[in-house]
Amino acid sequence: MTIRRKVKRAVDGDTLEVRNKIRGTNYIRIAGTNAPERGQKGYSSAKSKLNRLKGKVVTLVPKGRSYNRVVADVRHKRRKVR
Repeated sequence: MTIRRKVKRAVDGDTLEVRNKIRGTNYIRIAGTNAPERGQKGYSSAKSKLNRLKGKVVTLVPKGRSYNRVVADVRHKRRKVR
């Protein structure tokens, strides 16, 4: 099952907030990605890279749930977001 949603913002380097809920939440964790957490080296660059998707439509393939977020493969213009 694929779902298309518009990105509202990047929460951090591996989590997006989308405009319309999926399975009860607006938060999407990118599957297979482990970005630095706030306060760690590389956090700002990881978040700003992901924030380039703000306002763009992404395709999501949900894989599961973690910490009130949907874990999903994320694609933009047929390219996998990492």
